[in-house]
Amino acid sequence: MGMNVGSSSGDDEVVSTINTTPLVDVMLVLLIIFLITIPAVINSVKLDLPKETNVPRVTKPENIELSVTRDGEIYWNTTSVPDVDALVKRLGKVAVLNPQPEVHVRGDDKARYESVGRVVYACQRAGIMKVSFVTQPPERGG
Repeated sequence: MGMNVGSSSGDDEVVSTINTTPLVDVMLVLLIIFLITIPAVINSVKLDLPKETNVPRVTKPENIELSVTRDGEIYWNTTSVPDVDALVKRLGKVAVLNPQPEVHVRGDDKARYESVGRVVYACQRAGIMKVSFVTQPPERGG
């Protein structure tokens, strides 16, 4: 068995360069893996996503504005509604009108989804055909 213990002159050379060949090999393999898998992840399910539209709200006197506070309280315009059953009864009275009024739901951004969902479900139970959500447009930053 042979072993190299140094140079014959007694002076050892120090190699101060880093061998980057293995690093480049690993990076190229990772790049190829990402190039192959990304299209499969992005296009795995074919969907038609909704397009954002900015439609100005037309306020008519017969429209009903329902507000949901962050605590889950429901307001018909500015009048408090005690519970969902009372809301269904009131909506049922206006649902038979011709033309049927639109319902605009204004939910606080800190309100639970459950609270807003109850209002939408109440509209469905009462037979309201058109329910819209009122949002505030985002502030334009410079």
